[in-house]
Amino acid sequence: MNLNSQTFSSTRKPKNFNNPEHFIEGWYWVIPSRNLRVGEVKSVTILGRELVIYRGKDKRVATFDAYCPHMGAHLAEGKVEGNALRCFFHHWKFDAEGMCIDIPCLNTLPSLKVQTWPTAEKYGMIWVWTGEIPQQPLPFVPELEQEECDVAIHSHFLMNCHPSVVMINAIDAQHFNTVHELPIEIIFDGQELNENAIIFSNITPIKDNSFFIKLIRLFYKKAITYSVCYWYGSIVIVTLGPDFFHVHMMFAVRLHEGGKAEGQILLLTKKRKGFFGWLCNRVLLWLTKIVGKFFLMADIKIVQTIKFDFKTPIKIDQPIIQFINHVEKQQSLMWGTWQEARSRDVESKPKRERWQDKMSND
Repeated sequence: MNLNSQTFSSTRKPKNFNNPEHFIEGWYWVIPSRNLRVGEVKSVTILGRELVIYRGKDKRVATFDAYCPHMGAHLAEGKVEGNALRCFFHHWKFDAEGMCIDIPCLNTLPSLKVQTWPTAEKYGMIWVWTGEIPQQPLPFVPELEQEECDVAIHSHFLMNCHPSVVMINAIDAQHFNTVHELPIEIIFDGQELNENAIIFSNITPIKDNSFFIKLIRLFYKKAITYSVCYWYGSIVIVTLGPDFFHVHMMFAVRLHEGGKAEGQILLLTKKRKGFFGWLCNRVLLWLTKIVGKFFLMADIKIVQTIKFDFKTPIKIDQPIIQFINHVEKQQSLMWGTWQEARSRDVESKPKRERWQDKMSND
């Protein structure tokens, strides 16, 4: 098989992929749910924007821009009253929708609203949608979409590379053989779930003849499942195992200052009933942690020092190229302002070509 040496054109810089100034409009993690108690307000900064989050008496979380629209006092200095937030400075009070509902020195209130952001909770995390109206659901594990889950929040991390580079690691078929020395051939089939989600699945049977693999085949002859689901180009859910034993790992990553990647690792499994179901899930989550640690320890060496420059794609890199094209089609926002990102190329060329350069294989 011959592969030409064409490179990706530097004149067509990706709009979204590996761009330290852009991120995809979507759902992003804020903090673990357990870190925000009823009646508590906190200051957070995500994707370059300062916010405040609080949990009202009804246990729902609301997210505002950080500064009071009156004189700019920081709302995290205020206090929660019922399901509303009162500014510390002049005691202006805002309900969970951001409307001003009380100014102590006025009987007639002006029509005034602080900027709010759609907020939800799932998998033990608080999530914020970075636009006005959510266009897609909260990220979910495809095979567990309708299921309740047990979740373990594994760890928080900060990587020296862009979230895009962290994401492609899960579909970089070569590195499973080189870095992890796995005796498997992985061939991915990518299918878009919706505009903001894409799934890559592998159904390649294990061909290795080691004693361990032979032992597994006595009980299970099918291919081991390895599927990867991406949401908003910055959340990846890895599902691994035989049909009767799937483990799920979610890497929820967001763009950090300087083009770095900040993320949370979540371990998930279907909720099972009763004490033995609970005990089984503790074991499954523990095993998921072991599997995740096996892959992470080696990969960290790469993503902490890499200077990503994808000049020479080859045939086995096709899933990575498909992922890049998927990311490029999505709506992007500007770091810090959360305003829609517009490209001169997009405006001048409504039918802009896909980011992928053609590769000729024979």
